[in-house]
Amino acid sequence: MTKDWYNEGLPHIWRPYCQMKTEPPPLPVVSTQGCRITLADGRELIDGIASWWSACHGYNHPHIAAAVKKQLEIMPHVMFGGLAHEPALTLARRLTEIAPAGLSRVFFADSGSVAVEVALKMALQYWRNLGKPHKDRFICFKDGYHGDTPGAMSVSDPEKSLHKAFKNSVIKQYVLDIPADEYSFAEFDTLLGGINGNVAGLIIEPLVQGAGGMRFHSADILAEIHRLAKKHNILFIADEIATGFYRTGNLFAVNEAGIAPDILCLGKALTGGTMTLGATLASEDVFSAFLGDNPDAAFMHGPTFMANPLACAAANASLDLFFPSPPGRRWRAAPDEDDARYDTPSPAPSGHPLPKREGKDWPSRLESIERQLAGQLAPCRTLPGVVDVRVKGAIGVVQMEANIDVTALKPKFIGRGVWVRPFRDIVYLAPPLVISTEELGMLTEAIHVILRDA
Repeated sequence: MTKDWYNEGLPHIWRPYCQMKTEPPPLPVVSTQGCRITLADGRELIDGIASWWSACHGYNHPHIAAAVKKQLEIMPHVMFGGLAHEPALTLARRLTEIAPAGLSRVFFADSGSVAVEVALKMALQYWRNLGKPHKDRFICFKDGYHGDTPGAMSVSDPEKSLHKAFKNSVIKQYVLDIPADEYSFAEFDTLLGGINGNVAGLIIEPLVQGAGGMRFHSADILAEIHRLAKKHNILFIADEIATGFYRTGNLFAVNEAGIAPDILCLGKALTGGTMTLGATLASEDVFSAFLGDNPDAAFMHGPTFMANPLACAAANASLDLFFPSPPGRRWRAAPDEDDARYDTPSPAPSGHPLPKREGKDWPSRLESIERQLAGQLAPCRTLPGVVDVRVKGAIGVVQMEANIDVTALKPKFIGRGVWVRPFRDIVYLAPPLVISTEELGMLTEAIHVILRDA
């Protein structure tokens, strides 16, 4: 049966991020469980990148699966225009409760990339509604990546973020270096003072730039960028699609810097990697600019599957795992609901450890992962061709001095039973947050051995 669906379907697929004339065939996957991917031939791979950072609780978590199954029986989808439903409203409330201070409004989208598009449109129309339509450009940063849709491409690095072919086709923005010292911040301050009259917002991946090369910057740098954006009356947009939900060690990366953005983008781990959902959170100040008697002041955006009930149910269940509700409180309310189901997440099989009720469990888990990554990747520093090893939360990066022969390395990782996808000049890990010490050790060992013998 595997041979039938694979061989008959493969000729009709257009695959992502690859030259299909030369790219090896994809691996047929038949199931997932915990932190492992099972192939059609029976081999298991430990997932080192959590399906592009999304499967934070691992695969097939029983609590998320139960929530989605129950929602499927009740209402898999209904349009969000003129209608509302409990999973979305509950999720919106919960997100504003855990988000940085002041983010009180949630606009749901159907992917992280669209969440960025929404954020950009919000910022543009915010200023138009305030009578400043000339504020129509954005500040973004080299090595940044914000998605593959046109607006998101325009605020990504035009050379390094996979969008080089489109750099002359998207709106030109201000693409700057992230300032790193007193001198560069003085220049940055002066530049913002000169262009703030036509800048709607500044967008950044806080602390970790992902697809642009896994570049890190400090919380102090992030805080100073935020301070200068506010000084020059520029909306601050935090793209936490990849960094949100403890990936960098904090619930949100901006928390480490002690800042609150005007607009926050979420996705990926929002549903625990179960299905696609994006969210754009905005401050009450931003939201209030869209209120009034003029219909043209309304925000005209609405994806067909925004606030999809199945996806919202998955996201609520994922939040249950991050934040088990205190005794006596039910996160959700439905007439036929079993109280215990949401007060205490369902028991989990091996590979799916559940958080304790104390809020300290997840930060301590991330500290443990960070320590293990740092300790076990450190020997890579002495290998030929390695120029840096850096770790932040549940992200580990081995930086090479030149681009990697990815096609040659991938089969070697698979041969050692791990799923790792190097790109350009880095080999990196961003595993599920529930990964065991043993599984993580197999990932780090594979990287060290393969780079050593390359």
